[in-house]
Amino acid sequence: MIRAFGGIPGPDEELALFRELTQVDRSIGVWEGDGPSEECVGTAGAFAFRMTVPGGAQVPTAGVTMVSVAATHRRRGVLTSMMRRQLDDVRSWGEPLAVLTASEPAIYGRFGYGAATFELGAEIDTSRVRLSVPPGTDDVRLRYAAPVDVVDACEAVYARLVPGRPGMLARRPGWERLGLLDPESGRDGASPLQCVVARRGGEVTGFARFRVRPAWGPEGPKGTVVLDTLAGLDPATEAALWRFLYDVDLTSTLVVRGRPVDEAWQYQVSDVRRCRPTLRDALYVRLVDVGAALAARTYRAPVDVVFEVEDAFCPWNEGRWRLSGDVKGASCERTTDAADLALTVRELGAAYLGGVSLGALGAAGRVREVRAGALAEASAGFGSDVPPWLPHGF
Repeated sequence: MIRAFGGIPGPDEELALFRELTQVDRSIGVWEGDGPSEECVGTAGAFAFRMTVPGGAQVPTAGVTMVSVAATHRRRGVLTSMMRRQLDDVRSWGEPLAVLTASEPAIYGRFGYGAATFELGAEIDTSRVRLSVPPGTDDVRLRYAAPVDVVDACEAVYARLVPGRPGMLARRPGWERLGLLDPESGRDGASPLQCVVARRGGEVTGFARFRVRPAWGPEGPKGTVVLDTLAGLDPATEAALWRFLYDVDLTSTLVVRGRPVDEAWQYQVSDVRRCRPTLRDALYVRLVDVGAALAARTYRAPVDVVFEVEDAFCPWNEGRWRLSGDVKGASCERTTDAADLALTVRELGAAYLGGVSLGALGAAGRVREVRAGALAEASAGFGSDVPPWLPHGF
C-alpha cells in the first residue's frame, strides 16, 4: 500500500496509530505467487463508523480506506474484485452506507460512489482583511494549552457538534489521537502543534489547533498561521477563535484547509477576495442498501416519490423504490408503481447528505424526470439546512 501511494512511509507515530486503528477483520489483501515469491498486489480496508445524516441520526457506515493496487497489476481486475468483495461484506455487516475520500476521483464513480461533500480552503491576508465579530465575542476567554493535556475537553466539544451536521463521524476510541499527530516531517517549517481553548462561563466551548511558520521580509515579519482544527459550540466562540488566529504576532497570512462550506468567517471578513477561497471535493458516498439508507434520514420537505434506480455493481439495489418522508421520518420500500425519477445509485449517493441538489443533477442530465414536478419535490426534500462536512480524513 505504501508503494502504491508514492513509496515514502509516513511518520512512525502515524503508522503506529493506523496500525492500532485498522480493523484487520474488515481488511482485504490480494496476493500473487506462492512461498518466497508471494507478493501483495492489492489492499482495501473499511473502518466501522457511525455518520450523521440529515435529521441527526448516526448511521452505521463503512469508511473505505487504504485502497491500492500495485502498478505492475493495473487493468487486471484487481480493484474491481476488491470492490466487489468489500461491498458484499459491507452489506453482510448491515451497514447501509459506504464512504471514502478519493485520491483519484475518476476511479470510484463506476462503483457507485458520488461526490457528496465539499470543503473550503483559504489563504487570508490578515494584514489587510478585518474581521467583524458578533455580540458576545468579548465574553469568550482563550488560554494556551498543550494539545495532549486538553484532548478530553476538545473531544467533548467535537462530540457535541457531531449530531448537528451531516457527514460528521462519531469518533471511536483512539481516533482522538489523530488530531494530536505532530511529526516534524509534516510541519513544513512551521512550529510544533499549538492549541488554544475557549471558555464561556467556565465551560469549554471550543478550541483551535494550529502551527506558526515564521518568515521575515524587507518590511518586517510576514509569518503564516496554519490552521489544523477549529471547533466552537456557538457563534461567539467561533468568532473569538478566528479573531485570535488573525492576530497572532509576527504573522500576516492565515492558511486554512478542509473547512465547512458555510463557515461564518466568510461573511465576517472585510474583503473576501483577499481570502482567496477555494472549493474542492471531499467525501464520496455509496448507498449499499438503498431502502435502509433512504429510510435512515429525514427530509426537509414532504416527499413521496418513486425512484427507478440503476445499480449494475450492486444489483440488489436495482429497480423501483417508493420513498415517503418528511422532517419526522421516512420509509423506503420496493414498489411496482410507475417511476417518478430515474437515476443511478451514484446520483443518490451524491445527493444523500443534502449537499448536492437533485435538481442540479437533473439539470446536468444525470437525473431523468418521468413525472412532471417530481424533481423539484424530491430536490426540496433532500436538501439540508446545514451543509454536510467531513471533519477529517481516514
